[in-house]
Parts: sequence; structure tokens; C-alpha cells
Amino acid sequence: MFETWEELENSIINCNKCKLCKTRQNIVFGVGNKNADIMFIGEGPGADEDRLGEPFVGRAGKLMDMAFGILGIKREEVYIANVVKCRPPANRNPEEDEANACLNYLRNQVMLVKPRIIVLLGSVALKHILGKEYGITASRGKWVEKKGIMYMPTWHPAALLRDETKKVDFIKDLQLVMEKINDLTE
Repeated sequence: MFETWEELENSIINCNKCKLCKTRQNIVFGVGNKNADIMFIGEGPGADEDRLGEPFVGRAGKLMDMAFGILGIKREEVYIANVVKCRPPANRNPEEDEANACLNYLRNQVMLVKPRIIVLLGSVALKHILGKEYGITASRGKWVEKKGIMYMPTWHPAALLRDETKKVDFIKDLQLVMEKINDLTE
């Protein structure tokens, strides 16, 4: 494990543990408040994220920002990361070996941030963080506590682009997050 953000980021920049390093333009490390109470974890970068080196800046990120705006969440107050730090080709889900190659980096980010709540965006994040037995449809909107951290699984913002009816659930889930963080910080 890395003790500093700089050590962790340098390790990821130089990473070649899986084939995704061969096709990336940029690593997508993570962004936001490095001492945030709330952390968001997605699956992996898309084309816009790969180009800019920042998570959730494409169409799905714009939807997430819209939800943040509705709920009064400031992007700079939370920390946002992904399971994998390099873009899977054609926006496919990360393969098992690719996710496994990056999970220690993600664990290290969680260790450095020390969030009270982690919002798991979609089934890839859910399965790699909480376990293969979890399904997003059955788990979304339900709290899971693990090692002193509260987890809220919800839809990935990209799913909202494909099915607009999921926007209501997404907003409700993030409302639960805001209620919980208010309870935890009182």
C-alpha cells in the first residue's frame, strides 16, 4: 500500500499490469476532495474520460452533475474514482483480470480518503467491491455496511442514458446518501 497520493498516482501512471495500458491515452486516477465523507466509484473510464484523464466528464458525468445539482452536492466536496484506471476498448465492461489488476489501487484510494459512505455506481463496482453475489437490481437503494463504511449501490449514470425511468431511483438513492451523511455528521 502507498502512504501518499503522489506515490499511488505515480504507480498507476507507470502501471502495465494488464492489457488496458496498451490502449489508454491517459490514466483516470480520480478527482475531488481527498478527505471526502462521500466517495463515488464507477466501473471505468469512457472515451471522454480517457482523453481528459478525469472520471465522469462525458454524457454520464453530465447526468451525475445534474443529480448533484438537484441535491446540493458539490463535485469538489466528494471523491470520484473507478474500479479500473484505464479505458476498456469500446466502453466494454472491464474483464476480471483487468479489474483485479486495479483493485489494490482502488483500495488504496479508499484507505487514503477514509470516506464514511461509498456510492457504488452500477453492477461492475458493486460486484468488485461487495462481492459477486450482489446484483444491482436487487441491491440498489439498500444500505450495506462493511468494515465501518456504509455502501449505497445505485444505477450507473450511463444506465440512465439508456433508460430514463431509472433517473428517479438514482435521485432517491442519492437523497438517502445525503440523509445518511447528515445523520453521521451530526
